[in-house]
Amino acid sequence: MADHAGGCLCGAVRFVAAGPMRDVVFCHCSQCRKQTGMYVAATAVPTEALTITGAGALTWFAASDIARRGFCATCGSLLFWARNGGSAVSVMAGAFDDPAVLSPGYHICVAGRAGFYALEDGLPQYEGVGPTRPAP
Repeated sequence: MADHAGGCLCGAVRFVAAGPMRDVVFCHCSQCRKQTGMYVAATAVPTEALTITGAGALTWFAASDIARRGFCATCGSLLFWARNGGSAVSVMAGAFDDPAVLSPGYHICVAGRAGFYALEDGLPQYEGVGPTRPAP
């Protein structure tokens, strides 16, 4: 199984995701939109398959009572999303050094999509949180 490396814009936080990763899920909820300016594209790995270096620069923000978002305190790059008590960590697709290793999956929370763009990529779309699909 391959390892896939990535990190934030300034390089203060780096990570390695070991083994297989979930297809990329595109989330259009208002929280993701407000944090990124658009929507989130993220894969996921089991928590034990993610190694983080530079964790001193990693800050976690509890955006809701169900999950938290990890970002670099130096450059502000959003890197992770983790459900409280969950067994997997979502990793932002754009944070990988080689995002070409990822495969697109589906769109969720499209009811919260900003109206200035269309979803015309042919991927499945879900008004809410979509199908339950755990990390591999």
